[in-house]
Amino acid sequence: MFAALRDDVNCILERDPAARTRLEVITSYSGLHAVWMHRIAHRLWTLRLRLLARWLSQIARFLTGIEIHPGACIGPRLFIDHGMGVVIGETAEVGADVTLYHGVTLGGVSLEPGKRHPTLEDGVVVGAGAKVLGAITIGKNSRIGANAVVVQDVEPDMVVVGIPGKPVKRTGPEPSTHRPDLAHNVMPDVVAARLDRILARLDEVEHAIHANGGGNGHHSERDEADFHEMDYAI
Repeated sequence: MFAALRDDVNCILERDPAARTRLEVITSYSGLHAVWMHRIAHRLWTLRLRLLARWLSQIARFLTGIEIHPGACIGPRLFIDHGMGVVIGETAEVGADVTLYHGVTLGGVSLEPGKRHPTLEDGVVVGAGAKVLGAITIGKNSRIGANAVVVQDVEPDMVVVGIPGKPVKRTGPEPSTHRPDLAHNVMPDVVAARLDRILARLDEVEHAIHANGGGNGHHSERDEADFHEMDYAI
């Protein structure tokens, strides 16, 4: 047990440059307090002391601003940075070395009993305000951008952006075991990339029409110059 508590503290020192000492982490990090209180509440939940577990989880919510249902399964070295507004549902499963930022929701989309919340595999990073909804799986070492809404499974080593979330294969080096991918400033622009493909295709079609004498059958040199100088930037 003490080894697990030490790992919880060390993971914060590894992932947050603002964390300077273990004493500071233990006394000042609400995300750590929420995780530790959840571990107690989850133990009570598994012992079928369900009401007591819910009371403890609500006390943790009041003290930290982080709501973790006592039925949720939380892996080792979970780091909840800042934490305010984080919600983790009853049947959520969180793997090892996961990082969550403030405003994250691991929520459900069904009123049916059983598995209805997401599973986050090892090394997943979820940016501020992102919503991961339903009984879906987010693959190992994937990164979800801030404010994304993810409603479908995500394969390992993907970067997800947008509403609904669009996964893009990671092109950079894979993160190490205990050092997840925190490069939130490196995000693909999926919409712009697809617009660029559409505009490039339109260029090909226009050139093909003019090359085959299509259109009105004649155009001036000035029209041709305007065509090539046209700015498609968005």
